Amino acid sequence: MTLHMIGLGLSYADDMSVRSLNILQKCEHVYVEGYTSILSCTLDDLSSLIGKKVVQVNRKESENDIDIIIKQALDNEIAFCVIGDPLSATTHTDIIAQAKEVGVETKVYHNASVFTAIASAGLQLYKYGKTTSIPFLSDIPNLETPYRIIEQNLSIGAHTLCLLDIKPPRFMHVKEAIETLYKIQERTGESVLQKDQIFIGCARLGWDKQIIVAGTKDELCKIDFGSEPHCLIVPGNLHFLEEDFIHSLRYHD
Repeated sequence: MTLHMIGLGLSYADDMSVRSLNILQKCEHVYVEGYTSILSCTLDDLSSLIGKKVVQVNRKESENDIDIIIKQALDNEIAFCVIGDPLSATTHTDIIAQAKEVGVETKVYHNASVFTAIASAGLQLYKYGKTTSIPFLSDIPNLETPYRIIEQNLSIGAHTLCLLDIKPPRFMHVKEAIETLYKIQERTGESVLQKDQIFIGCARLGWDKQIIVAGTKDELCKIDFGSEPHCLIVPGNLHFLEEDFIHSLRYHD
């Protein structure tokens, strides 16, 4: 039988494709991950649309106990749903690899993800460099990786997408992400980020109530971006069209 890896999109239950919905309605069991991002809808919303119970899977179950779900797909049609696109996270690519090892067929159903939705910030997608994650400093006190990736990207004029830590019920917001980067800079004694460095703070991309604001550290740290999920963009060299778009997003008192 088959393990169906289905992208749910970024926000609402009906963001999934019609093809995905048709597949879900034929599956014996439907699972959804709950650790890479969050939807604006509830599990009940998904269950109601599909017409069957949706079971949420946490990170531990996905990384350590996924073999249980894979084994179910030996004899059944099983769906593993992912917020955004099913292959944006390496964890989910590994699920496909594990399924293939035991002879389970897999099919992938793509959808919108943060990697496409950031186009709403007005920066050209092909000018982004490496993506980085910003974890909580309390978990990694000597953290430097996101700072170094931003440094590398800026050295070639590339933009940086920073994905912010999610550990439900704890979510990193734009303000904490920016402060984390400057704390790393203060600790290292370097100056990759200038005092007037422009950032773009994003909240709830793909939702009706998304917020995108450009500004300096001091400006963005004044803003309440509201509920999660949040992400942060550090622009590199700007084309004049990008400059014009960012100007339209600039913070105003």
